[in-house]
Parts: sequence; structure tokens; C-alpha cells
Amino acid sequence: MSMTESLSGNGLLDLDGPRAIPPRGTVSFLPEPVAPPIWYPFISVDDHLLEPPTLFEGRVPQHLKDEVPQMRTGFDGHEGVPYWHVDGIDIPIGCRDGASGRPIGEWRNSAQKYTDFRPGVSDSRIRLKDMDLVGLWSTLCFPSTVFGFAGRRLAKMRNQEAGFAAVQAYNDWVIEEWCAPDPARFIPCQLPWLADPRLAAQEIYRNAERGFRAVSFSENPSIVGFSSIHSEAWDPFFAACEETGTAINLHVGSSGLTHQPDPASPSEVLLALFPVNGLTAAVDWLYARVPLRFPRIKIVLSEGGVSWVPMVIERLRRTYRQIEASQVWQTSDPDPVEVLRRNFFFTSIEDPSAFHNLDVIGVDNVMVECDYPHGDSTWPDSQTFLKRDLEHLDADTLYKVCIGNAVRIYECTPPPAGWNQ
Repeated sequence: MSMTESLSGNGLLDLDGPRAIPPRGTVSFLPEPVAPPIWYPFISVDDHLLEPPTLFEGRVPQHLKDEVPQMRTGFDGHEGVPYWHVDGIDIPIGCRDGASGRPIGEWRNSAQKYTDFRPGVSDSRIRLKDMDLVGLWSTLCFPSTVFGFAGRRLAKMRNQEAGFAAVQAYNDWVIEEWCAPDPARFIPCQLPWLADPRLAAQEIYRNAERGFRAVSFSENPSIVGFSSIHSEAWDPFFAACEETGTAINLHVGSSGLTHQPDPASPSEVLLALFPVNGLTAAVDWLYARVPLRFPRIKIVLSEGGVSWVPMVIERLRRTYRQIEASQVWQTSDPDPVEVLRRNFFFTSIEDPSAFHNLDVIGVDNVMVECDYPHGDSTWPDSQTFLKRDLEHLDADTLYKVCIGNAVRIYECTPPPAGWNQ
């Protein structure tokens, strides 16, 4: 995830704030990894892609082609270094958009060229090879940091017609190009139109007809200037997601903000506190009564971790004992823990303690992820982490966590028997 030096004043790091971009610096690659033994195949419900320079070309109306984001070269005077020009702002692609395969010492978010990454970062045909290497059957990919994990930069464009056209073009590219090399192994995930819930609903219906069963939404749209989930403004969008079976992914940082206790807190503090976003989003969405108004909706806390869930369950039980004083919950409502287990799903890169508490969390509510090619990724050691965290589980639970829950939630294709064994 990209770093900035802009603190919003409320203990949240503003990912859309002014960027301090270091020079490109040294570019080197680790030796090509040797394929490890495949302990168990898995589906990763949180990976990322790097968009091509031609992302919007030929995909928007002619009168808007100069208004949508453009890729240029020569960022900050450095010859050949590409950057996206979005609504007057120059945004380079950074090392954290493709950290896998690079030495950790080079992971500061300096401006990079496409050739500074493994080819599988931006080419889905080659991505399949990196997936095969670690027993990764299928992948759900979120955007790079450039446009925001829920497309907030596009939704905030001054020319709203161009912004909406860019979102639609992005979604067209995902299904028509990124997922095209093997649709069974790529789970298409769309961007929403955050600026207008009714248009956002129409886009959900349009994309459901093409096979999308996932959308990357914002943890907290109101904090970056869009309608609040605590109002009923988003109900047309939520209704569309419920009706089409489209899972709503709340990726850490998709609101544009992550927790930072103090302006002087180093980036390691921010990274350690990533799960706080998942925790707060789950509780906030629950008490916004979204899953009560839409009981079949699916809400996924992407890259939010799992180890905090037992604590939240304990707190929900405590508040439910005080229901007579609640401003939100009514005595006729279901137990909030029941709603949490019915509508919320949690994803793990590595959560050793969580997998010893699945009886509390719910075996049907947890999925695994790889986060390729970000710095948090387990690639190329995914199998080592899976075995360490999951080898105590029985066969049925192991299948659910690694494959079955993702297949059910995203309606995707499971691996054929014996794949990659």
C-alpha cells in the first residue's frame, strides 16, 4: 500500500494526500523461486494487478478520450518513468504496487517503470505461471494504488461524465482482458461509481450479466465526501448487490484512509494497524443496519485479517445485553453476532491464532489470500504459511477455508480434482 505524509487530523492517514515520492533508486530482482511442494491448493480472495498504459484507450466515448486519466512519461523529470495524469494530478506507479520478487530493502514507494516488476504483476497470462508456482488456483484482483482500491480518484474527478466513463471502461477491461486468459482462474472484481448510488446500482446489474460477482467498495464512503452508509442513500446499490449475489469487498484503505496514531508514527505502525480498518468497518456496517435491511447481502473484509473477530463477537454480545438502551438495535432484531456470522466474511494472509478459534468465528466465514504482488504477500512462500496456520484443521474445514467458502461467496469455479498435485 502506498504511503503519504498527510495526516487528516483524526488519527487517519490520508492516502489521497500529498505524496513524498523518493527517487527511483536501485532496481534488482531476487533469484527466480523454485516451485515448493504443494501442501494444499487455494483460492486467493485478495491480490492486486497493475493496469496497462492502454487501460482507457478505445473504451470511452470519443468526446471524453482526453478527459479520462492519461499515462505519460517523465515523472518529476526522470526520463522514461511513467505516471498517470488524473484530473490534474500526476501519480506514478510505485514499488509497493509490485513488490513481489524485489528485495525488501527496495520496497520504499519510489516511482517505477513497468520493467521494474515481475511480468506477472501486469500481465495476467504470465500471472498464471506465478499462481501455478504456489498452488494458487484462482485469484480475485483489486486495482493498484493509483486509482484507489474502490476507484475513489475516478469518482472525485471534476468531470463526472468522464469519471463514470472511466469506471465503466475499467470494468470492461477487467472482464474483457485481465480475466480473458482463463476465466475459471480469475474472479472478476469491479469498481463502483461512488458518486451516485443509483448509477452504481445500474453498473452492478450491467456487470452481473457479464459474470461479475464482486465489487470493491469503500469501507467508509462518507469520510471522503460520498454518501454515508448510515443513510438510506446506498440502498439501491445494496439492493442490486443482494439481488445479483454480488459480494461487497471492503478492502483495507479503500476509504482512502488508514489509522495512524500520531503524525510522527512510522510506517511500521500503520502496517501493524491495518486490521483496525477491518474491525471498525465490520462494526460500523453492522450498526448501520445494512445487513438487516438486506439480509442476503455479502460483506467481505478484504485484507482485514481475522484474529480480531473473537474480540468483536465478545463486544457485540456485551452491547446486546444492553439492548434496552440501544439507539439502533431493537428487541425484535436478531442477535448481532448471528448477523455478523450470516453476512460478514473475513480474509487472512496469516492469522495463526484465528485458525484455532474457528468455532467462535465460524468455519463458513473465513477465506485465505495471497496479496500478490504487494509487500504483505506470502508469495512465493504461500504453501509454507498455509501449512503452518492450517495443518491442524480437519479435511472439511481445510477445504472450506482454502477453496469452498470462496466458491460459495463469489460463485467461482473450484479447481479440478488433483489440480497441481
